[in-house]
Amino acid sequence: MSLNKKRRSGAGHPAPGRISIGPGMMQTMTVQKISRVFLLATTLVGGSVAVAHAEPGGCLKYGAVGAVGGHVANHHTVAGAMGGCAVGMYKRHEYRKGLREKAALYDKEHPADPKESLWQRYRNRKTDEQKATLYDAEHPPAPQGAPAH
Repeated sequence: MSLNKKRRSGAGHPAPGRISIGPGMMQTMTVQKISRVFLLATTLVGGSVAVAHAEPGGCLKYGAVGAVGGHVANHHTVAGAMGGCAVGMYKRHEYRKGLREKAALYDKEHPADPKESLWQRYRNRKTDEQKATLYDAEHPPAPQGAPAH
């Protein structure tokens, strides 16, 4: 067989809509299979990222999920990423706002000692997150089904 006949017959090339896995390998994968594997991998990585960080929301986490959702919904990847980013920023804003409110309540119940020096107050300071955690520990939620006082 001449070289020209090999080129025209497509010998050695995958069929249309298929991608070769590597040089010299006989297996091929369809674009749909690759997309499914990629979607599964991003879902697993996205789930592990959400567990690894304490604060909810954020532009990166929600933006990535929005981008995947937008891509699946008729290839609107950028619009999905922008929408997800906006939602993530709002969620984080609401979370931090709740922390600041609880920290203010903690400060109201635990005023600073006026006899302490500025240096001692600086060393004893707590972040809003620490104050909110302490406030939650001091004020546990009422058990469900218990009568309110």
